[in-house]
Amino acid sequence: MSDAASTELEAAAALLPDWAQVSDKRRAHIVRVTALLDQWARAMDVPPAEARAWRDAGLLHDALRDAPESELRALSGDEAAPAEILHGPAAARWLAGRGETREDVLEAIRWHTLGHPRWARAGRALYMADFLEPGRKFSQDDRSFLAALVPHDFDGVFRQVVRMRLEYGLREGLGLFPETVELWNAIR
Repeated sequence: MSDAASTELEAAAALLPDWAQVSDKRRAHIVRVTALLDQWARAMDVPPAEARAWRDAGLLHDALRDAPESELRALSGDEAAPAEILHGPAAARWLAGRGETREDVLEAIRWHTLGHPRWARAGRALYMADFLEPGRKFSQDDRSFLAALVPHDFDGVFRQVVRMRLEYGLREGLGLFPETVELWNAIR
């Protein structure tokens, strides 16, 4: 691991709460997502409180990504959903139970995997950053172009990201979650 990558992981480790359960690979992802959110907030001149909400959502969205399934089910209160989508609801419930009151942050974290039709801008920004962050290996040129376009056409890029995620799910034969379909119907 390079010195820069090591420093990046240390910074992420320092910012994550002690209850976070993430691998080094996940920490690096969190750093990239948060950096992208910060970059967009600066470029868009987002008000400070909203920029902080974006940053906090980025830092905490995957805080429980590597927690055991049994713990995620207990924290989320969901015994039926696929395990891979429980980390957002579990983290949101954990945070709410410990005093987090910013609904835009909680909803962004809760739904960042599936999307939600009634999101505030923080949820939409997190959804895009989670998909467009530069560490992901697929469609790098297209995703880089879209990431650069976010400050200039936030809603248009959001619509394209939702479309790309839906198309991927259909192409791979994955199920479509009702929240994701509702999101698409709300923005198309």
